[in-house]
Amino acid sequence: MTEYVERYGLSVAAPLAELIETEVLTGVTPQAFWEGYARLLHDLMPKNQALLEERVRLQEEIDTWHRENRGKPFDVTAYRAFLKDIGYVQPEPAPFKVGTQNVDPEIASIAGPQLVVPVSNARFALNAANARWGSLYDALYGTDAIPGAPKGKGYDPERGAEVVAWAAAFLDRAVPLDGASHTEVTRYTHDGSTLMAETERGTVPFKDPDAFVGYVEDGDRARYALIHNGIHVILEIDPTTPVGASHPAGLSDVVLESAMTAIQDCEDSVAAVDAEDKVLVYRNWLGLMKGDLADTFEKGGRMMTRRLNPDVVLTVPGGGTKTLQGRALLLVRNVGHLMTTDAVLFNGDETPEGMLDAAVTVAAAMHDLAKTEGPRNSRAGSVYVVKPKMHGPEEVAFADALYARVEDILGLKRNTVKLGVMDEERRTSANLLAAMAAVKDRLVFINTGFLDRTGDEIHTAMQAGPVIPKDEMKSAPWLAVYEDGNVDAGLAVGLPGHGQIGKGMWAKPDKMAEMLEAKVGHPKAGANTAWVPSPTAATLHATHYHQVDVAARQAEIASRAPASKDTLLTPPLLAGRNLDPATVARALDDSCQSMLGYVVRWVDQGIGCSKVPDINDVGLMEDRATLRISSQLLANWLMHGLITEAEVDESLRRMAEKVDAQNAGDAAYRPMAPAYDGVAFKAARALIFEGATQPSGYTEPILHRARREAKKAA
Repeated sequence: MTEYVERYGLSVAAPLAELIETEVLTGVTPQAFWEGYARLLHDLMPKNQALLEERVRLQEEIDTWHRENRGKPFDVTAYRAFLKDIGYVQPEPAPFKVGTQNVDPEIASIAGPQLVVPVSNARFALNAANARWGSLYDALYGTDAIPGAPKGKGYDPERGAEVVAWAAAFLDRAVPLDGASHTEVTRYTHDGSTLMAETERGTVPFKDPDAFVGYVEDGDRARYALIHNGIHVILEIDPTTPVGASHPAGLSDVVLESAMTAIQDCEDSVAAVDAEDKVLVYRNWLGLMKGDLADTFEKGGRMMTRRLNPDVVLTVPGGGTKTLQGRALLLVRNVGHLMTTDAVLFNGDETPEGMLDAAVTVAAAMHDLAKTEGPRNSRAGSVYVVKPKMHGPEEVAFADALYARVEDILGLKRNTVKLGVMDEERRTSANLLAAMAAVKDRLVFINTGFLDRTGDEIHTAMQAGPVIPKDEMKSAPWLAVYEDGNVDAGLAVGLPGHGQIGKGMWAKPDKMAEMLEAKVGHPKAGANTAWVPSPTAATLHATHYHQVDVAARQAEIASRAPASKDTLLTPPLLAGRNLDPATVARALDDSCQSMLGYVVRWVDQGIGCSKVPDINDVGLMEDRATLRISSQLLANWLMHGLITEAEVDESLRRMAEKVDAQNAGDAAYRPMAPAYDGVAFKAARALIFEGATQPSGYTEPILHRARREAKKAA
């Protein structure tokens, strides 16, 4: 049983109260915090509830329209007029420009990769923060980015030579020499102001002399920093290493500025269902903001402690010093408007989890704001919050009001808190300009995401008819228009220079060759950031931002015709097309296996994000967004008779056996077969059979209920 203490009419979980009052708060008294927060809840909870009820009203109206028009040819003109009549599609706002001020360059002006990690895991949180810099040699040597694999247990010189050649070709494109290739260099040298390369044919300069921004030297070892497209490349010289000893110039590594930003996630990638879990989440975020987070773990038979990396101090050409950030700029993703938490009770009832996130994560970030020197997160004096799962402009405006109230409680200047608006709900996509206008002086981020957005697309059209299979969604007309429309909207309101236009996750952390081929499409689409699943992936994806000048690409596409709103609003239905039984069966098994593989870890072990083997044993990074699309697809097909209840149950049982086998090496894993009566198995089944009635098709209510049951049983 959770112990509570009373604070201004609120019942606060005792561990949370202690954390906030003794560790989190700085510059504001506990009395002022709790009194202000109690007033915030009193004033804003009714509005929050009204917004959720509006979601229900609109969905019921849409369901009724689809039922009445089922079987008729889809009439997008009539549908769009209907959506306007009920208030789902709103008038476009008057022309405006984003006015966000005091934004750090990693968000305002530099294009580069973005990591998303569960802040509940201290090791992952630190890895993401430290992924600002990554070894290109390591990323190539240990992945399939180069065909084959290292031979033997020690260093493989043949593999190493392939890595060095790949990296030299990259350097020739990103920071080329004038009249030679990096493959010819026998020595990198400088005269205090200019970096040069010695070759057997003579000494040559870099094509862009201004690319050289600084150096660190220590005897035979050196680091030479260059810049291209706003991001840095460091040439590491160390002839004492096996790689450096074999290189004519002693080049032991090429280090890339990689994860420019990292989202520390309190939401989709964590399994935080009660006060105990929330305290862990908040404590780790606090440690990142204070700069003292550390994690000790065993690796390779020895204990290691990981901490935040220091900054990089260079001697600049001509004298003086320059400091490069040692860590990714951190944003924190708060919970959306739907879920409630038992960490704080009001009149005995749970309170909105997103409101608690807002108050505590911003309060924790004040430790960073108070710093005037040394390693800092925001040098511009801002707090960066990503707010997910908002439906339309009214909900975005409500978020703006919420963070204004938090600023008032904490004594912060207005718009100290910057907001990222995730364009992953259909009503937001249909009204994106109005949503951005509602938060134009806080806005620093918009993004697209295939999984959540498709899940909401299916749920909104649940009554319209059966939808196309998941693997066809990525080529569906609505999705292309959604992706382009997001970029178009960001460019139209001048978001570059103030914030990021982002793209979604690469889900296959072991498929780096495939990622190198495919993910260059994100900067080519005009996005100045995109999500990656690991620090290694961030380093490899960073090469794309040297390959593509995103600012130039944005200028090229800024004048293209706007994406079609009619195409965006046309549901991806089968529309009378029949799927063959084998296709349906494969899709059913694929979704059941994916859901079970994720849910069993979430419910039984509290793992909110991990690499889960798919039906073909390919590891995929999965979180609740993956679960949402799979559960909504099967709920839709079940409703419209493509699959039966018996077929779903039969597939779930077979796939449970497969998932059990895939997790056989995990000592903490509890098998689902042969009883099929565990909490996790029942939760996965409920996500399908109750999917049509879940709020917006979200998985959180069922998952939280199941996880709490599992924790209680344990």
